[in-house]
Amino acid sequence: MTIESLPGSSGYLDSVPGQKLSYFSNPFVLGLTVIAGLGGLLFGYDTGVISGALLYIKDDFEAVSESSLLQESIVSMALVGAIIGAAAGGWINDAYGRKKATLSADVVFTIGSVVMAAAPDPYVLIAGRLLVGLGVGVASVTAPVYIAEASPTEIRGALVSTNVLMITGGQFLSYLINLAFTELPGTWRWMLGVSGVPAVIQFFFMLFLPESPRWCYMKHNKSEAISVLSKIYDPLRLEYEIDQLSAALEEERQGTNVIGYLDVFKSKEIRLAFLAGAGLQAFQQFTGINTVMYYSPTIVQMAGFSSNQLALLLSLIIAAMNAAGTVVGIYLIDHVGRRKLALTSLSGVIVSLLIISVSFFLQSSGSLQSFYGWFAVLGLALYIAFFSPGMGPVPWTVNSEIYPEAYRGVCGGMSATVNWVSNLIVAQSFLSLAEAVGTGATFSILAGIAVIAFVFVMEFVPETKGLSFEEVEKIWKEKAWGSGHDGESLLRQNSEP
Repeated sequence: MTIESLPGSSGYLDSVPGQKLSYFSNPFVLGLTVIAGLGGLLFGYDTGVISGALLYIKDDFEAVSESSLLQESIVSMALVGAIIGAAAGGWINDAYGRKKATLSADVVFTIGSVVMAAAPDPYVLIAGRLLVGLGVGVASVTAPVYIAEASPTEIRGALVSTNVLMITGGQFLSYLINLAFTELPGTWRWMLGVSGVPAVIQFFFMLFLPESPRWCYMKHNKSEAISVLSKIYDPLRLEYEIDQLSAALEEERQGTNVIGYLDVFKSKEIRLAFLAGAGLQAFQQFTGINTVMYYSPTIVQMAGFSSNQLALLLSLIIAAMNAAGTVVGIYLIDHVGRRKLALTSLSGVIVSLLIISVSFFLQSSGSLQSFYGWFAVLGLALYIAFFSPGMGPVPWTVNSEIYPEAYRGVCGGMSATVNWVSNLIVAQSFLSLAEAVGTGATFSILAGIAVIAFVFVMEFVPETKGLSFEEVEKIWKEKAWGSGHDGESLLRQNSEP
């Protein structure tokens, strides 16, 4: 085996014939990415808007104002729906295709947004939140896979990370919308109802986009697949990509035709891939990102800043930093690599969480409260600066590329479900945990989880930068067979004289 043929090496991409593409070089691929990424915008907007809307929902519905259970249900029912949607989304993707899965998610999300905006009572509102969550859950599975399967290998990470940029952009947009509608009658109805607009826009444009070329090819619609691929690659590269797909199809024919959820655990190589993917999704949440995004105003007030306006302003800045950091991640993920980016990100996250923890411990002592309050806010800013370029996009990117075609929908759905379940656990437990053991101790626990996450990435997550889907499959087969080599170790081994 020569260095040029090794997975993960620069020589591997050099050996691919035809033109190598950059992020902006193909308008078709970039347009497809942006349109598919509107699902991420729905994802981000919904997670951010409810915190502001809830303030006004309590004013309109006395029952909500008097019941913590109703308030928690309104917030968390979308997460419950997302868990169900993500679990079902994998099967929908594999059975009906990425395009139809996206269209169905848009329909459900739009219906949910209308139900929320018109809700006559809290219980109809909760039903609308469930529908919106279902749509978000399906979209969270579909968008990364659809983008990855239409992306050239050399820019796949950046394009999939664009979906994460849409998520963080949606969260930032939700803060702006909350501020924009504060003076309008029916404030919360506008906040929640306007979320249906991106879903309608995506539905319209998706009608004119093709199905994933890889899904078409594997479902024996080769002519449509080749038609799509011809819009992405020049003739030399097109022939090479078709040969790769043909080889993958031949291998798939030797396996199981219909993949179920239990099949994931029957093959050692798929188990290893799922462990890496689901583990990244879990650690993305358990290292505290949605603690920061859901409760940043509360954390700022915990730090000693009682002004609601200042808390919201600082939270808006944090959301803007999150989006800006994702832009940095889009550049780095195909240059630095997924694994190195995740490890660097986690290193900074650990330090940042310790800064926040120490700030709250010192602030609780009663001396120099204002100083330590600003120290905590600095820790939050550092946390976002380190988390957003790495642990923000890496889990979604890795999960879009580490599974064989036959398992991609099912495994992607299962790992996204892990993300949403972890999200729900964090959202429901943070304030209670902070009350039980203290805010400083809570952030110390998150720092400890981040250390475990660092070790997990070191041990279980291989580098997949620059690998074709077929080369990624070889990594898991080699690990399952006991060689223990990933792309980097193979490259080092074969580079030695």
